[in-house]
Amino acid sequence: MPLRGATLTLPPHPRGVHLVHGALLDGVRAAGMPLDATAAGLLHLHLLHTSAGLFLTENASPDVRRDLDAWMRDVVPDGWPGFRHTLEGPDDMPAHVGSALVGVQLALPVEDGRLVLGRWQGIALAEFREDGGARRVRATLQH
Repeated sequence: MPLRGATLTLPPHPRGVHLVHGALLDGVRAAGMPLDATAAGLLHLHLLHTSAGLFLTENASPDVRRDLDAWMRDVVPDGWPGFRHTLEGPDDMPAHVGSALVGVQLALPVEDGRLVLGRWQGIALAEFREDGGARRVRATLQH
């Protein structure tokens, strides 16, 4: 099975949960990975950061993304006094915890050139830093 890969860059996003489904698929196609009508296989996405997350979430209601962000901020508050790793600011260690909880990888089936997802599923970036900057995602397509 041939394996093709590329490193994609997502532009900076404010802290919160953001749908990046379209941007990632556009990047995959622009990198020359064949998501055409005959493509079948597995698309693996790996976020190359430890202070953000990549996951599937509901893609219709923005309230879902806002609620996920609010819950995460409540569960892992900035400046929690038990954190020792504080050199990069009060949101740094909570960002690492959020990344560990959400995860940084997705393995998604591809059939007939399309991702096989549930009707309401989309790929989301959880940005846990106030100023996280651009985020890199390594995409590999095995078919």
